[in-house]
Amino acid sequence: MSLSDIQSSLRNAVVQGDFAPINSLLLGGRTPERRLEIHRRHYVTSLIKALLDKFPATIWLVGSQFVTEAARIFVAEHPPDAPCIVEYGEDFPAFLATCPGANLVPYLQEFARLEWHVGHVAIAVSEQPLSIAKLFTVGAEGLPDATLTIQGGIRYLETSWPVDELLKIYLAKKRPDRLEFERADVWLEIVGTRGEFRIDRLEKPDFIFRKSIFEGHTIGDSAEKALEADGKFDTGRALVAFVTDGLMAGVGQRTKESQ
Repeated sequence: MSLSDIQSSLRNAVVQGDFAPINSLLLGGRTPERRLEIHRRHYVTSLIKALLDKFPATIWLVGSQFVTEAARIFVAEHPPDAPCIVEYGEDFPAFLATCPGANLVPYLQEFARLEWHVGHVAIAVSEQPLSIAKLFTVGAEGLPDATLTIQGGIRYLETSWPVDELLKIYLAKKRPDRLEFERADVWLEIVGTRGEFRIDRLEKPDFIFRKSIFEGHTIGDSAEKALEADGKFDTGRALVAFVTDGLMAGVGQRTKESQ
């Protein structure tokens, strides 16, 4: 076997439990594959724990047994494809929604997705926010083609349930006597840095505008998308509010090649 074949076979043994191709290379004792199985169990257990540590609120919502079993299956079917374990689990909320019994909690995926975003923004390191004066250095004519670099600890999430209310209840560690929880469209901006975060509700056009900027679109393109949702959208007001909220970290300009 070539080195690459050995590496691939070892990976499959640990990740998939397929020991047959590599058994002949395992030495020492009567059952060396059992020692390799120890590494496999450690690999699986570590990934399950990594997932559970990322979704404590989701465990609170639907129970440890449900989430743990889902994590066990997810780890087997979706091994990490990047070396950074912090990034592992982005697809777990969507996977949860496919598990038997998830239909009883129709807001499960959106709640878990919100928790995923909160976990990431809370460990972000913010840059020095730029002032509105810096934005206007590009000139009035250049503003429509300007792009904004935003702080790293910002995410946007559109949900069909007010899952932010549930997360606030979890964080408060105090259950209300009664909670009327009904379907409602909500547009959320999640902002965090250095262990802290906040969740703000936005109006739909403001959400569209800010999310479009977050995705790298120009101010002009982002304004057009917001105006499609609401013809009365005030681009100037929205832009000033975005900058004064401390969300802008840099200003760029769309090049002719990218137009």
